[in-house]
Amino acid sequence: MLNITPIKPTDIPNDDQVMSAADEVLASTLEWAPGKTFHGNVKTCSRPKAPGEGAAWHCRVSIHKTEEVTFDKLWEKLGKDKAVNEKEFIPDINKVTKVKEISPTQMIWTLHYKFSPPISPRVFTVVQITRLSESSPRTGTVVSIPIDLSEDPELAKLEEKGVRGRYVSVERITELEDGTIEWRMATSSTPGGSIPTYFVEKSMDGKIAEDVPHFMAWYRREVAKI
Repeated sequence: MLNITPIKPTDIPNDDQVMSAADEVLASTLEWAPGKTFHGNVKTCSRPKAPGEGAAWHCRVSIHKTEEVTFDKLWEKLGKDKAVNEKEFIPDINKVTKVKEISPTQMIWTLHYKFSPPISPRVFTVVQITRLSESSPRTGTVVSIPIDLSEDPELAKLEEKGVRGRYVSVERITELEDGTIEWRMATSSTPGGSIPTYFVEKSMDGKIAEDVPHFMAWYRREVAKI
């Protein structure tokens, strides 16, 4: 279920199926090959693609004190309109569109990425499934699955123009016993087009690690406005 092969709108699994698959992916990251640590506190790990998968998997993990951000505030930014907020702290994203709200926990988004030449703009369209669990330890999970809208013209016309890329991701924040928060994200992706796979895989750990300091800097600016 969780791979870069896009699903159709009529084949979106239910929340329980998605979260069960997400649990498996995140549990498996504990056994992935460790990679570099970036920005002082963002650890990475990865595993090669398995048979039937289109790309390798990469993971980043960071721990945050409540002085940086609370569980509730982090979930507010990641669990609600995540794509809209990502546009604010990920420099490459220049436009996002909510294609369809299927339910309060399932939404289809299309994200338009603009890069420096000669790399062409990329479009990633995903269905995002969210779940907040108040049981101890509290967790918030966001799963993004690539989706193909070509069979639904009304939805497809909302997509931006660009090379079609694909990514699947599982993102979870966990409130630990000492009050700190673990922010863990695992992803598999392909940018599409003619970018060499070797180049993409080599730079992936550093690229996903950048999202953490980008988010924290944006969050501090948001707090300063209050």
